[in-house]
Amino acid sequence: MAPLLTLLVMTVTARLVGWSGVDHLDGWPSAIAVGLAAMFTLTGVAHFVNPKRRDLIAIVRPQLPAPALLVTITGVLELLGAAGLVFPPTRAAAAAGLFALLVVMFPANVRAARMPDPPSSMTTRLGLRTAIQGVYLAAAVIVWIGGG
Repeated sequence: MAPLLTLLVMTVTARLVGWSGVDHLDGWPSAIAVGLAAMFTLTGVAHFVNPKRRDLIAIVRPQLPAPALLVTITGVLELLGAAGLVFPPTRAAAAAGLFALLVVMFPANVRAARMPDPPSSMTTRLGLRTAIQGVYLAAAVIVWIGGG
């Protein structure tokens, strides 16, 4: 839930700053880009810090090679995407890339939701996990299309 709260709080905060006269935050796509950047910074860093890193490695599908390397790569991509979201010339491309990354990583979330004894940080039920994923995807689309 921390990533969702980060997205929501930072988006609203950025929008309030935009309403107070900061031109580059004057619009929802720009504010959502800030929220997504904060969220992906949080989740990207989690790919490198235990116990979350261990939990992420545990939910990688067993058919995939080198789970620790895959978690490292996705963490780096999340951090690069977050940086791309705050730089207007790369914002739309970063949002598109993060959208694709969310889609590619979702099977690991499904696996976590279906595990009989999931890692302690991965206990969200599949329905709620899917709804939250929908929020993240919608936010990425708004930034991607809106250009922010």
